[in-house]
Amino acid sequence: MPMVKPRVAVLLAAYNGMRWIEQQLASIQAQHQVDVTIFISVDLSSDDTQAWCEGYARQHSNAQVLASPGRLGGAGRNFFRLFRDVDISPFDFIALSDQDDLWHPDKLQRATEYLLFSEPQAYSSNVTAFWPDGRRRLLDKAQPQVAWDHLFEAAGPGCTYVLAAPLASAFKVHLCAHWDAAQAITLHDWFIYAFARSHGYGWYIDSRPGLDYRQHPHNQVGANVGLKSLLQRLSRIRDGWWFGQVALISQLIGRPWAVLPGNGNLSRRTLLALFSYATQCRRRRRDQWMFRLACLLATFTAGYEG
Repeated sequence: MPMVKPRVAVLLAAYNGMRWIEQQLASIQAQHQVDVTIFISVDLSSDDTQAWCEGYARQHSNAQVLASPGRLGGAGRNFFRLFRDVDISPFDFIALSDQDDLWHPDKLQRATEYLLFSEPQAYSSNVTAFWPDGRRRLLDKAQPQVAWDHLFEAAGPGCTYVLAAPLASAFKVHLCAHWDAAQAITLHDWFIYAFARSHGYGWYIDSRPGLDYRQHPHNQVGANVGLKSLLQRLSRIRDGWWFGQVALISQLIGRPWAVLPGNGNLSRRTLLALFSYATQCRRRRRDQWMFRLACLLATFTAGYEG
């Protein structure tokens, strides 16, 4: 008797994706030892992505394209729309997909096998970034998790996320209950990781890369490498965006850092306290030093009081 393959719903968020989406879909269809159904949501695009995807779905019985949502304005809102509108109840696992990567054939098999035979309810992995000029670089996100890292960073790129059904369903309920406020969250992968960790769901970060992570000028969030990337991130700290996202996510998951002063509010006093807790706020040593710098920049430039 053949073994029943895990049923995986792949939620794919697309926007102006005509250059890459066919290759991405081919890599999803080539997954080993899983039963895949692909759900595609296309943010209002200026190319033919919506029409092309609808044609693709007519030719592939395991692909569905959601009705056009109009202009959503970002990948985060597009993934939230997918969680809200797709019936995930028939599936064993939920995986997230960008439109422009290349999945390794065993990506979902490796993730689902790990989740089937271990305690964690969520899986993510390292990725190999690649550029049009042929450069390739491993992006290592698999450092040991620390007490509060989920409040300050994601578990790696969201395109590597695979969630077991109980966690995915719980997140969907929570998201829908906080729908309006969640629209201000830019990074869906950070929010999902924060929800999972803060609600007691174990999370495994695999050191083995499961996909090739395409880098191009239109990435909403790309590889964190190079001086340009560093300056962009420092700018977002100085203008208050990054810690604003920290505060919003903390509030929405109902788990403010109560051990720190200020009752979870981002005051100067809280930021200075966070400076001393850097090793519990980011996983990687280099990022812990950057976190200390972020706390100092926010303390003196972002207009926090108290």
